[in-house]
Amino acid sequence: MSRLPTLFLSHGSPMHAVQAGDAGRVWGTLGRTLPRPRAVLIASAHWETSVPMLTGNPKPETIHDFGGFPEELYRQRYPAPGAPEVAAEAVAALKRADITAGIDGCRGLDHGAWVPLKWMYPEHEIPVVQLSLQPELGAAHHLRLGSALAPLAEEGVLIIGSGHTTHNLRDWMANPRRQEPLRYAASFAEWLNDRLATHDADALIAYRERAPEAARAHPSEEHFLPLFVAWGAAGTQARAERVVEGFEAGALAMDSYLFHQATVTTHY
Repeated sequence: MSRLPTLFLSHGSPMHAVQAGDAGRVWGTLGRTLPRPRAVLIASAHWETSVPMLTGNPKPETIHDFGGFPEELYRQRYPAPGAPEVAAEAVAALKRADITAGIDGCRGLDHGAWVPLKWMYPEHEIPVVQLSLQPELGAAHHLRLGSALAPLAEEGVLIIGSGHTTHNLRDWMANPRRQEPLRYAASFAEWLNDRLATHDADALIAYRERAPEAARAHPSEEHFLPLFVAWGAAGTQARAERVVEGFEAGALAMDSYLFHQATVTTHY
């Protein structure tokens, strides 16, 4: 099997589970057009642990880790099987890179994982393993995580980082009907696109100091760090193709990226 690309997805509001929107339509296209993986390994912004953990549950539950949404959202289920053997492969790959990791045999899939996968693989037939984040360890650590997991992409595992290009919930709630992006969010999104295009790992790792209004774009880091897992797994010289571009309520940049070595651009 040829090497799979990797993905960074801005997963948006949990309501994307029932209202696909532009992002959900692209997720569906990706699922239909990318090579069929034997499993998905997805790093979600919504699982934080002190050391990297992989889900080893063969039947992970659908976690509804949100509140205040319509009842239909809580009825959603994504009963994809787990892949304990892939979790073990990931732990072994991390160990080879001198990264201590473990397996959680009970953890299910949070909405950062199952909402986009619901549209990518609606028959929930592809096994899924989730990877936790360590926000206190920063961007360089997550880039190293991704790099260590890169061999799995050679073996049929689709590696996805699920977070957000910008993620300021206070601004999002303050502008529920805003159509135009807030200036800082647009500036940060374009800075990211430019840095990925030029493979500027130094600037991206130091984004909190070097990106425009980074602290406002990301008051906390957990939603940006999945990008480094996906980018690291592809290799920082991989071509970054922006497959989703847009904003929700002015503050949440929905930009998503496909990282691959191919020379042909796919249009979504």
